[in-house]
Amino acid sequence: MSLYWRIFLLNACVLVTAALLLFGPVTVSTPVLLGEAIVLMGGLLATLLATGFLLRVTLAPLRRLTRAMRTADLLRPGRRPEVPGRGEIADLTRTFNTMLDRLEAERATSTARALSAQEEERRRIARELHDEVGQTLTAVLLQLKHAADHAPEGLRSELHQAQETTRAGLEEIRRIARRLRPGVLEELGLHSALRSLASEFSTRSLTVRPYVEPGLPRLDEATELVLYRVAQEGVTNTARHAGASHVDVRLSGLPDGGVGLLVKDDGRGIGGAPDGAGILGMRERALLIGAELTVREGDDGGTEIRLHTRGTRATS
Repeated sequence: MSLYWRIFLLNACVLVTAALLLFGPVTVSTPVLLGEAIVLMGGLLATLLATGFLLRVTLAPLRRLTRAMRTADLLRPGRRPEVPGRGEIADLTRTFNTMLDRLEAERATSTARALSAQEEERRRIARELHDEVGQTLTAVLLQLKHAADHAPEGLRSELHQAQETTRAGLEEIRRIARRLRPGVLEELGLHSALRSLASEFSTRSLTVRPYVEPGLPRLDEATELVLYRVAQEGVTNTARHAGASHVDVRLSGLPDGGVGLLVKDDGRGIGGAPDGAGILGMRERALLIGAELTVREGDDGGTEIRLHTRGTRATS
C-alpha cells in the first residue's frame, strides 16, 4: 500500500470511529454539559495522540533515510541506510543506495584519473627541476668558483658567499624534486622511501622515527605510492602545524593480510578542526586502493593518521 493511502486510511479510521461514537452512545447537548465536554476533549486528545503515534511509526523509515542523505559522504564509502521492507519508502531507499553506488564509482574513477595526471605532472616538474634548473645552477657554481679563484682578495669573499647561496638554492631545488618524485620509492621500494622521508624531515626540533615491520606482504606500485604519499602528507602537516617534537611512522601487517600505516605525533592535536585540503587529498588517495583512512586525536594527545589496506595486494 502506498504512503498516501496508508495516511488517508489511518485518518479515515480515526474520524469514522469518532463519528460512530457521536451517533451512538455519545451525544452533545446545547448548551454543552460539563460531562459531555470532558468526553469530547478526551476523545479529541485520544484522536490526536493516536494519529501522531501512528504517523510517527509510519514515517520513521523516511526520517532515517533523510538523516542518511544529510550525512552521506563520498570520501567515506560503503555506508548505506537499511531498506525498510516493501513500499514506496523502501523503493526510495533502494534508489538512493543505487545512486550512492554509482556516485562512489564515478568519484573513484575521476579521482584516479586526476591523481594519475597529478603524479605525471609531478614527475615532469621534478625532471625539469633536476635536469634544467639543477644543471643551470651547477654551471653557475662552477663559474663562481672560477671567478673567485681569479678575483682580487676583496671580492673573493663576496663570490664565496654567492657560491654558498647558490649551493643552498641547488640543494633546495633537489629537495623539492625528491618530494615531487620520490625516486627512492621507484628504485629501492617503500621501506627505504619511508626511512628517507624520516631522515629528510628530522631536525633539531623534530625527530621522525620510522619503523617497518619485517615480513610484510609485497605491494603493487599503486598501493606503495598511496602509502608513501599519505605518510609524506602526515609528516609534512606535523612539521608545519602540530608543534610536535616526535612523530612515528609505522608500517605493519594486519590480521587480514593487509598493511597498516600509522603516523602519530605528540603535537597539539587537531581538536575539532574540519578536514583541510591535505586530509581530503589523503582520503581521495585511500579510495583508489579501497583502503580505510582515519584521522583522530591520539589517546595521549597529538594526532593519529591510520591507513588500512584491505587484504594482500601482491606485485605482479
